[in-house]
Amino acid sequence: MKYLKILTPLIFIGFLFSCGKTEKQPNFVFILVDDLGWADVKCNFPGSFYETPNIDELAKNGVRFLQAYSANPVCSPTRAALMTGKHPNRVDITDWIPGSDPKNRPLLGPQDRNELALEETTIAEKLKEKGYRTCFIGKWHLGGTGYFPEDQGFDINIGGHHKGSPPGGYYSPYKNPKLKDGPPGEYLTDRLSSEGIKFIEQNKEDPFFLYLAFYTVHTPIQASKKFIKKYKEKREKLNLGEVPHRNEGEGWTKLLQENAAYASMVASMDENVGRIIKTLKDNGLTENTWVIFTSDNGGLSTLRRKNAPTSNGPLRSGKGWCYEGGIRVPLIISGPEIKHPGRTTEQPAVSMDYFTTILNIAGIKHKKNDGINLVPVLTQDKPVDRDELFWHYPHYHGSMWKPGSAIRKGDWKMIIFYEDNHIELYNLTSDPGETMDIANKNPQKVKELKSLLEKRLEETHAKFPKPNPDYTSGK
Repeated sequence: MKYLKILTPLIFIGFLFSCGKTEKQPNFVFILVDDLGWADVKCNFPGSFYETPNIDELAKNGVRFLQAYSANPVCSPTRAALMTGKHPNRVDITDWIPGSDPKNRPLLGPQDRNELALEETTIAEKLKEKGYRTCFIGKWHLGGTGYFPEDQGFDINIGGHHKGSPPGGYYSPYKNPKLKDGPPGEYLTDRLSSEGIKFIEQNKEDPFFLYLAFYTVHTPIQASKKFIKKYKEKREKLNLGEVPHRNEGEGWTKLLQENAAYASMVASMDENVGRIIKTLKDNGLTENTWVIFTSDNGGLSTLRRKNAPTSNGPLRSGKGWCYEGGIRVPLIISGPEIKHPGRTTEQPAVSMDYFTTILNIAGIKHKKNDGINLVPVLTQDKPVDRDELFWHYPHYHGSMWKPGSAIRKGDWKMIIFYEDNHIELYNLTSDPGETMDIANKNPQKVKELKSLLEKRLEETHAKFPKPNPDYTSGK
């Protein structure tokens, strides 16, 4: 009885302690690389000229998506989709901000927004509902003063402003109103990562959301001095004559990766991804942190002139186009509950899914949107119900893309160009490089996909280009 009298209060205290104890909320590190192509990552494309050991290592500890897409073939619409979980059409951002809107072409592109509306609910605002510290570092490109990250739910904004490329280039002085200049010779990719590391270390006791949006590998192509010698030597060993290209509409698509300066930028980015992952490990955060690594659109491989910065391997075309090279992107997700780390999945995924997936992991309710929850794919290795994706880019682009839209349903991919309503159809299983247009051989499939695309565009309040009354052929 004496022992019971002593033991009972201890049991009661222990019970109270266990009831009050709460499981630590998971952290999130979202890494977005600007213009990084699907084939720019070695684990996606073993024949790549570039080397990405840290990203490849991340893939060994997570899930690598082979069928991941950006919401749009250019940056701002995809970034808006990431922030909101909505298709770009729904937030009325369908071109890079502010776009070019040429007045000497057969069509006039629709006028879309130049900023993400404050009325939209962002992922940062949702995470703050549950006490997360939120930090944005890098490229924003979703509006100017009054629409910066700090106006959209981020506690901290380092480097995020209205410009789509680094105004001062990749070496200090940066000429960035949201980023203090570093010492002479400091490389922007290193600096942004250092700021991310500082944020992680300062907030490791609290749940945090770090959104690290590298400016690299967007133009201007400015080599990392640390890696350029290695890749110049590697380039020389290729013994290349003329770099191969293929004609793409009124432009040219590069078919071989060989640009040493671009390769050095990829290498610097990869090194800094490694620094972020090492910081998580060193601070004991790996077991409670989810890392998402992806890109905002395909690599820049197609331009009016020859010799764009990169090539998207077997995929057709690049940034600005709705062919696979313009919208297929790298995607790796790692986290504490991944089932069978190191595997790949054919599960289609798209930019809107990250909003939905992150909030599901965090246990935060949200309104139904255009994203799907990828958690079953990650933690159970089970597919989720998705049979179709669609893209709407009703603007002209410097890559020589003409206004159009595309839809993928199962293995089938249809693209429509609005200048002449020309339609192309591909089977991605038998022809992943979209080399053989089989629209004429499959009129019923074209009719089916066209009807479905029109329905999806109407549902999302898509805007369309209009005939240019001042256009004269041959001008």
